Amino acid sequence: MNIKKALTTILALLLLGAVQAQVKWKSIDEASKAKIGTKLYFVDFYTDWCGYCKKMDRQTFTDPTVAKILNKYYYPVKFNAESSQTVQWAGKTYRPAGGRGRAHELAAGLRGYPSYVLYRADGSPMQIIPGFYPPQDFAVVLWYFASGDCDRYPFEQYQKIFDKEIKPTMMKQLK
Repeated sequence: MNIKKALTTILALLLLGAVQAQVKWKSIDEASKAKIGTKLYFVDFYTDWCGYCKKMDRQTFTDPTVAKILNKYYYPVKFNAESSQTVQWAGKTYRPAGGRGRAHELAAGLRGYPSYVLYRADGSPMQIIPGFYPPQDFAVVLWYFASGDCDRYPFEQYQKIFDKEIKPTMMKQLK
């Protein structure tokens, strides 16, 4: 590869990284002290060894629509489900279980990774969302809860009407 091609490739990669959407992740310690008003906490429970966790980071959380929804309507938090740190959450202390494959007390009860837990402003859990999602599907799930549509529609019905009835309003609000 000649120098001109190499520089062009490097410049293209730098520009791609510069325009890629970014979720403004917070730590669990920051979240436990935050006053979030009417937002929901969105906690991404991941592990260092989880392939689908890394795929969510690369593909889904870099999507502009997903990043906008998370940054505007949620308080996004990343938490290593095998963390060795003792943490405070919703007035309780949670301790590490110790070692790979051993879930932190805060992540106890989750059935695999990645898992996302939506918490109300008081720290009480509202919904667990397990697994990998492509960006377009995850945006639907995030908007369902952020918009309050979860109180108006069963999710199956929501998925059917999303593209025609919901998405245009969502896109206007995200601009």
